[in-house]
Amino acid sequence: MVGVRRRVVGVVAVLATVPLGLAGCGAFDGLAGQGAEPTPTPDEGPQRARERVQAYLDAMKAKSVADGREQLCEPLRESFDQAATGPNGDFAEHFSVPAATITDVRANGADQDVSTSITVKVGGKSTPTKVLFTVARADGQWCIAKETIGGHTPAPSGSPTEPT
Repeated sequence: MVGVRRRVVGVVAVLATVPLGLAGCGAFDGLAGQGAEPTPTPDEGPQRARERVQAYLDAMKAKSVADGREQLCEPLRESFDQAATGPNGDFAEHFSVPAATITDVRANGADQDVSTSITVKVGGKSTPTKVLFTVARADGQWCIAKETIGGHTPAPSGSPTEPT
């Protein structure tokens, strides 16, 4: 169980070591090259963030590196390409992701934090882990700017979300 836990931590740590301190990605506007989305409405951030993270989770389940890469902000893509299928990458062949759900979405300044619960299966053993994605706008597109271990506890229904 300890070995599985280390691998799960390693998977998340790989993407945490890429230049992910780019939350907001505003300094990199013009680099995404994905084509601008229509001008956002104030309330669309959570929806767009949820869509990007869900697409990434679906790509992890399907082992589709190209689909996963598409969800990332441009500055992260080179590091992602080098680490994604490595021994601890999100798309490594020796493990699978049988379950991944979004548990919370909330604003973090101009960005959106998306908390997830991911189950990683290695050698017949399943280990749940929490991963927090930061989704930002870059060059008119929403994209994943950061991935770290952890997440927010979902806010009770009907109450405002507060960072934890």
